[in-house]
Amino acid sequence: MEKLKSRLREFAAARNWQSFHNPKNLAMALSVEVAEITEIFQWKSAGESMDVDDATRRHIAEEVGDAMIYLTMLADKFDLDPLDCATEKMKLNAIKYPEQHS
Repeated sequence: MEKLKSRLREFAAARNWQSFHNPKNLAMALSVEVAEITEIFQWKSAGESMDVDDATRRHIAEEVGDAMIYLTMLADKFDLDPLDCATEKMKLNAIKYPEQHS
C-alpha cells in the first residue's frame, strides 16, 4: 500500500496535479468511478452480472483500478491505510452483525 501511495504522489507531482487533489475533489472523483462500475451492470440481471466476457472483465478491472487510485489518494490525505481501515471496519461489522447459527 505504501508503494502505491508513493507512486500516486509521484505521478501527481510530475503533472503538477497536487492542487486538484484535495479531499473534496478526490471524493467526487471516487464517486464518479464507482458510478462507472455501476453502469457496467446497470441493465444486467444478477446472473448476467456474474457471467461477463473478457472485454467486460477488462473494463471492470480498469474501473476498479480507477476507484482504488482515488480511494488510496483520499485515504493518504488523512494518513490512513485503506487496508487497515477495512480490517477495523470488519471488526466493527462483526460486533454489529453477529454470526447467525441455525
